[in-house]
Amino acid sequence: MISPNVFLGQNVVIHHPEQVNLYGCRIGDNCKIASFVEIQRGAILGNNVKVEAFAFIPTGVVIEDGAFIGPHVCFTNDRYPAAVGPDGELLTGEEWEVVPTIVRRGAAIGAQSVIVCGVTIGEGALVGAGSVVTRDVPPGALVRGNPARVAGKNPNAAASPPAASPPATSPAAAPTVVSPTSFGPIAVPGPEGLAEPVAASANFLVLEPAS
Repeated sequence: MISPNVFLGQNVVIHHPEQVNLYGCRIGDNCKIASFVEIQRGAILGNNVKVEAFAFIPTGVVIEDGAFIGPHVCFTNDRYPAAVGPDGELLTGEEWEVVPTIVRRGAAIGAQSVIVCGVTIGEGALVGAGSVVTRDVPPGALVRGNPARVAGKNPNAAASPPAASPPATSPAAAPTVVSPTSFGPIAVPGPEGLAEPVAASANFLVLEPAS
């Protein structure tokens, strides 16, 4: 489901829009989002970000341009999670603190890594698959393990973030491409009441429920 309050940039590719859960987030130009991804309210993705299947990106996470988020990557946003307070009553949204996390430009996070909230993953850094990141990752570093520790330099650190891929043009193989001039396909499998874009800036569409 793609909520009507999602801000989508130009040429965002979502192969199966009925298989994602996006609400209240901002997605930059040329991003690619795979199936079974959840991106929550207030999360921000820059341009040219690739998010693989089953990634979880909650409130408080900012991912800069050209970053790669591998399959099953899980970000957290609460250092001391709990369902109930000392009185045994369910906690409300106002009773816990969102702790932000930043993924800098061109960084890459390997499959099934866990990113504990409150850290910054530096520009061009690489997090090895299955790592648990509990502290800041230096720019250009390779980290791995539980807890993740510096193991060297990212061999790709000198490379620029990937250039945007052009939208697919073959009708038979083309995924859904969302842009100010190609909005229609996303509305068909999306939630009921999804409207045509009512406002747009140079980078983002603003969607609102149909009246």
